[in-house]
Amino acid sequence: MSSLSDQAARLHGVREGAAPGGRVRVGVLALQGDVREHVEALSAVGAEAVPVRRASELASVSGLIIPGGESTAIAHLLRVFGLMEPLRSAIAGGLPVLGTCAGMILLADTIADPAVVRGAEQESVGGLDVTVRRNAFGRQVDSFESDLTLAAWGEALPEASTVRAVFIRAPRIEAVGEGVSVLASVDAHPVAVAQGNLVATAFHPESAGETALHAWLVAAAAAHAAA
Repeated sequence: MSSLSDQAARLHGVREGAAPGGRVRVGVLALQGDVREHVEALSAVGAEAVPVRRASELASVSGLIIPGGESTAIAHLLRVFGLMEPLRSAIAGGLPVLGTCAGMILLADTIADPAVVRGAEQESVGGLDVTVRRNAFGRQVDSFESDLTLAAWGEALPEASTVRAVFIRAPRIEAVGEGVSVLASVDAHPVAVAQGNLVATAFHPESAGETALHAWLVAAAAAHAAA
């Protein structure tokens, strides 16, 4: 079993080398949450990492991270900044996106226990055919770390791999659609999944110094830019 970092680095090198124009631009949604950590991780794997707060900035990137944070706050700010519909359109158009923790909640088509915010149920961006339950692993004091085995996933992850995962007020997936690949589970609940141009994790790879999923995103973004 090889490491996820080794596999992703090999894939990243092949795809980025084939992409024109030097470093690929990858955005981090910068409305709330773990923005700095993801910017640093993307820079470490060779991307031009840019914060995204406006539709024009979203249009300038070839991949995006939706970071951990407070999913209700991020959803609200997506509306305030006029980003909800442009982000949905970009995902439908094939934009590669990595969602971590709150990002996984925002990518889910269905939230099992949506918060009620200003009299309305919590909204998600959608695109990932899963049902997610918020804070399923407990409160802040229940945070934990674990070594997970990620299943092989086509060309992107051709072999089973290991990754260090940090769970902080983490959600979990309670149901997946037919087109969703489960990459890792905890207590029989999926915590890492992939579907088309989307990858989502219940954990924070950036908090453990893991950059392999960022390398996958950069590779996917380079291929998207070259398409």
